[in-house]
Amino acid sequence: MSRGELADQVGVVTGGGRGVGRGIVEALAGAGMSVGVLGRSGREIESAAEAARRQGVSAVAIPTDVTTRSEVEDAIAEVLRRFGSIDLLVNNAGRAQAVGPPWETDPESWWADVEVNLRGTFLCARAVLPSMVERRRGRIVNVVTLAAGGPFPFASAYASSKAAVMNLTASLSAATQTYDVSVFAISPGLVRTSLLDDLANSAEGRRWLPEFQARPAEEYVTPQVAGRLVAAIACGRIDRLSGRFIHVSDDLTELVAAAEDIVEHDRRVLRIAV
Repeated sequence: MSRGELADQVGVVTGGGRGVGRGIVEALAGAGMSVGVLGRSGREIESAAEAARRQGVSAVAIPTDVTTRSEVEDAIAEVLRRFGSIDLLVNNAGRAQAVGPPWETDPESWWADVEVNLRGTFLCARAVLPSMVERRRGRIVNVVTLAAGGPFPFASAYASSKAAVMNLTASLSAATQTYDVSVFAISPGLVRTSLLDDLANSAEGRRWLPEFQARPAEEYVTPQVAGRLVAAIACGRIDRLSGRFIHVSDDLTELVAAAEDIVEHDRRVLRIAV
């Protein structure tokens, strides 16, 4: 991507203070996009915003709990007040702490995963969409996982909520297609983040998700890879695939070439196989 390719655009990234979120913030800033960085840790999101500013763009850090409607609405209103518009929302904030057999998992912890992953995504999308619909311009990127496509028995809240986000992605895309708003679900791949480390190294994770401990280092990718994917999406290169799932390992040139076939055969979506 050229350095100024996203100049004059504004993005919002939730969970933007570290890991995948910070990688996305830095990639967008590197392409010239001003950024609103949302997250619960004021110190981390301010650090990410400062990293964006060092690349010559404007950035604001706004402490936000994405599960709280008033905080989300206030944060989006603040970004709009400062920058005038929002061209891109990246719903990256996530939680995966309910680990173990479903009958042994604490219901409150299980539901807290769903609240962050699903409710948070919905609240943020709901807050930005009125201005996008009015302008007939905008993109939303929802961060999901390959685990959403099948059983994940010992992290069922995480997998179930991310599967719901994939369906929400398709639903939002269908609802906004006449307003030139595009919505995507992406997987950032296997990234060594604090969320993954906390999950893998917890007593429950070591017992019930030993595959994370066994993964070789070469299977991991950096947060910057996801950042480059989101920046490419922000340029509008794959708008024809709105509503669909994109993996960080996908070749976007090949996807664009195959877009009509993908749409015609309804691929890269969650469907009931009969």
